[in-house]
Amino acid sequence: MLNVDGVVKTYETVRAVDGLSFEARPGEIFGLIGPNGAGKSTTIRMIMNVIVPDAGTIRFDGKAFSESMKARIGYLPEERGLNKKVKVLETLVYLGVLKGLDSKDAKARAEAWLERFGLAEWKAEKIEALSKGMAQKVQFIGSVVHDPDLVLFDEPFSGLDPVSQDILLDAVLELKRRGKTVLISTHVMEHDERLCDRILLVRGGKELVSGSLPDLKARYGENSAQIEFDGDASFVSTLPCVESVRAMPRWIEATLGEGRDSGELLAAVAGRLRVRRFQMMEPSLHAIFVKLVEAAGEAEDD
Repeated sequence: MLNVDGVVKTYETVRAVDGLSFEARPGEIFGLIGPNGAGKSTTIRMIMNVIVPDAGTIRFDGKAFSESMKARIGYLPEERGLNKKVKVLETLVYLGVLKGLDSKDAKARAEAWLERFGLAEWKAEKIEALSKGMAQKVQFIGSVVHDPDLVLFDEPFSGLDPVSQDILLDAVLELKRRGKTVLISTHVMEHDERLCDRILLVRGGKELVSGSLPDLKARYGENSAQIEFDGDASFVSTLPCVESVRAMPRWIEATLGEGRDSGELLAAVAGRLRVRRFQMMEPSLHAIFVKLVEAAGEAEDD
C-alpha cells in the first residue's frame, strides 16, 4: 500500500502541494486528477523521491522510501526521456537490468511485451525511428518490464491513437487484476471513469474531493440527459428547464434545473432535432470535474 500523509512542496512563493494525503491500495487503480498546475506531477515526483517534500511523509508497505524500493516501483513520467540513438530491445533490457532483472529474463519479458503491443518487428530499430505513439508504448513497457508492485503513470495515454489507448487500458487493468497498486494521473476523464476505483481531485495543491466513483456520482450527481441527434442543438442551453450543457457535434449532455422534468426537455428538442437517442444518465466524471473546479474558482473569487 502507498500512503501519502500531509505532503507539502513549495517553490519560492508557489505552494505546489499543500498538505495532500491519500492512500493507494493493492489491486486497485487510484486516479489523481485535477486541472493543469494542480500539483499532480509534483506529487508523483515526491513519491518517486525525485524531489523531496518540505513536510509530510510518504510510505510504501509501511516503510519510508529508500533506494532499494525502486526495484518494486514502475514509473512512467509525463516528460518522456528515452535515448533516441539506442535500439528498442536494448533500451528495454537495460531498463529491466537497472531494476534488478538478469539480462536474459529482461530480454524475454521485453520481447513478450513488444509482441503484445505489436512492436516486435521494431525491436532492432533505434528509438528515433519510432513514431511518437510507438515510443510511448516502449516507454510504458520500460515502466513495467520488471513486474513492479507499485506503478505510477503520469499521462500514459498522451500521443496514442484510439487503438493504442485501448491496448494500454487493457494492460493497466491487467496490472490491477494481478494485485498491483496502480496510481494514474490523466486529463482524459473518460479514461479515469473506465479505469479508476477511487479518485482524488486536486486543485491548487489541495484536495477538492475524493472517493469512489459511485460515491462521487451519488454526492454530486444531477438530473442529466445524454442526447444523440442530427441538427443544430445550440438552442438547448437556452431552454428554461436546462441548467448547463456539455456539447459535442452530435451529442450533448444536458443537466436539468432543480425540479425540472425530463419530459419537458424531450418535448423541447423533439420538434427541432432528429433525436437518435435520449437517455437519462448518471453524470459523467467530466461533468463532476468541471462543476467542482469551477465552483472552487468562484469561491476563491468571492
